[in-house]
Amino acid sequence: MSKPMRNLLTAAAATLSLACLAAPAMAQTPWQAQHPRRAQVDARLRTQDARIDEEVRTGQISPAKAARLHAADRRIREHEQRMAAMHGGHITADDQARLNAEEDRVSHRIGR
Repeated sequence: MSKPMRNLLTAAAATLSLACLAAPAMAQTPWQAQHPRRAQVDARLRTQDARIDEEVRTGQISPAKAARLHAADRRIREHEQRMAAMHGGHITADDQARLNAEEDRVSHRIGR
C-alpha cells in the first residue's frame, strides 16, 4: 500500500474513532429528552408562540408587540434550559411552577 493511501486510511480511522466516542457524550438520555415537566413547559411555549403568530396574522396585535412577546418566550425557554442543566437534564416541580408563572404573565399580554 502506498504511503499517501496509508496516511489517508489512518486519518479516516482516527476521525471515525473520535466521532464514535463523542456521539454518546453529546446525546441526550431518554430522561432528558422526554421528561414530562420539560415536555409540558415546552409544549406550552409552542402553543403560546402559535397564539402570538395567529394574532399577528389576524391583526389583533402588531408585529412589534409580537416580537416582544416572542422575545419573552425565548427568555423563558433559555431559563428552562439553564434550570435543566443544573439538574441533570430535568426540571424540578418548583422550577416548573416558576416557568408556568412566567408563561402566565406572557399569556395575559397576548391579545391586549
